[in-house]
Amino acid sequence: MSKRTLASLEGVHLDGQRVVVRVDLNVPITDGVVGDDTRIRASLPTIRYLRDKGARVVLLSHLGRPKGGPDPKYSLRPVARALEVALGFPVTFLPDPTSDDAAATVRHMPRGGVALAENTRFYPGEEKNDEALAQRFAALGTMYVNDAFGSAHRAHSSTAAIAHLLKPAVSGFLMEKELTFLGEAVNKPVRPFVAILGGAKISGKIDLIEALLPKVDHILVGGAMACTFFKAMGLEVGNSLVELDRVDMAKELIAKAGSKLVLPTGARIAERLEPHAVTRGVPRDGIPAGWAMYDIDASSVMQFSAIIAGARTVIWNGPMGCVRDASVRRRHDGRGARAGVGHGIGRDHHRRRRRLGRGDCRRRTWSHRSRTSRPAAVPRSNFWKGSRCQVSKHWTTPDGAPGVVRRELEDAGRPR
Repeated sequence: MSKRTLASLEGVHLDGQRVVVRVDLNVPITDGVVGDDTRIRASLPTIRYLRDKGARVVLLSHLGRPKGGPDPKYSLRPVARALEVALGFPVTFLPDPTSDDAAATVRHMPRGGVALAENTRFYPGEEKNDEALAQRFAALGTMYVNDAFGSAHRAHSSTAAIAHLLKPAVSGFLMEKELTFLGEAVNKPVRPFVAILGGAKISGKIDLIEALLPKVDHILVGGAMACTFFKAMGLEVGNSLVELDRVDMAKELIAKAGSKLVLPTGARIAERLEPHAVTRGVPRDGIPAGWAMYDIDASSVMQFSAIIAGARTVIWNGPMGCVRDASVRRRHDGRGARAGVGHGIGRDHHRRRRRLGRGDCRRRTWSHRSRTSRPAAVPRSNFWKGSRCQVSKHWTTPDGAPGVVRRELEDAGRPR
């Protein structure tokens, strides 16, 4: 049976309804300022549609991985301010969405009003899919929309339990678009088909890796999860982030994947994660004690770039290098995994964009290699400087064949 979507509710009376929308606003924040509003902008079509229909919109989202309850570092209050700017409309912030006061505030909002609830992970029951917590969230609305593609696979109170309490429960526009694209890309890929996987933990990617292995030609692994694979290979990883309880699992995946699994040949390392840390590139078997891997090295950039450049379908899940600290990110970016990915799929980017015009475009961020480069020069990824251009999810390769490029939104730029 097909999933119900927001568009399928055309005949449903939305005017005056209180609609709880699960969105993914897990964005990087530095000094109280949102550093990348990609996820915020991605959520706007669903929010604007509901506003135009006269609904009262209540947004639920998590941010980061707070431990042991509320932590000001992970508050969504700065996101509420950024959302106001993107939306061009005031956003009410609900400091405690489980309180009676929050429910009363939502009931008294004007039609078309928008409220953002505090971080759902401030409540211990969220990640346990606690029904009692879901009932408190459900008290905020009369129907439910899930538009958080990056969190939909998690059985949490704000994504799973609440969907059984509020009816109708439907998918939003972003969710529908992502599912449609991924279905096409995974089930009918134009080959060569390459998957790029990053992020901190291998444990969250096991099912994804096993599902992709029979379908892809290559899986490129970066991010901190690469260190768990290094450990499984018997390599020294220093102070790098490693899931020790997943090392045996990583060994099994290495054996099962064979040549399809491509790991970095080297690492860019530092003694600590701080703005002025000294970094250097080393082979993957040369990480010394007391140092940690925060990105891939130049040889790995070339290795990844060559594979990506030959691909005609690419899906990307998870940050490939250090993204948590903005100043460290600036020191690494352009020399590591993000540059490698940008270099590979950026080739002939301008020609592809001209062929397709502006139809059905997705935001990507690029910058030229140098200020003197001609427009046809190879663009390189550079996500903090904000020099943006539109890239369609459908493009043609230099030989005229169709291809698909998509950067999945699930983990990109996500604070850890």
